[in-house]
Amino acid sequence: MSKPPRKLRLSVYLDPAVMDRLADHAARRDHSRSLVAEAAIESFLSPDAAERQEAAITKRLDQLDRRMARLERDLGIAVEMLAVFVRFWLSTTPALPEPAAQAARAKAGERYDAFVTALGRRLAKGPKLRQEIAEDVDT
Repeated sequence: MSKPPRKLRLSVYLDPAVMDRLADHAARRDHSRSLVAEAAIESFLSPDAAERQEAAITKRLDQLDRRMARLERDLGIAVEMLAVFVRFWLSTTPALPEPAAQAARAKAGERYDAFVTALGRRLAKGPKLRQEIAEDVDT
């Protein structure tokens, strides 16, 4: 059997920061710095490196596109839900006589402040509606 050809020696000068990153990477992978540098150079010189990078970018863009489509769908559902609720509320809530309307406006301010406080608390740490819906549907 013939021996594989001996590897050729190459001396390069690296910026100290690059050398530190090379050494750290090699140590984490339990490989020699030479092996890591050879693999990096091979990857850089490979004709399909640009194609691999383009494929990775395309895959990521596809993921982002799907997420955006879900967000648009969810936002559309939320807007429609709010519109239906407001229409229903307006059609079923009778107008109040003037003395009662003034008291109701004062009470509405208090209730609105309590609503905003509760909403802030829920957004900060509470479960999201979509989590509760998923839990309701699964059971």
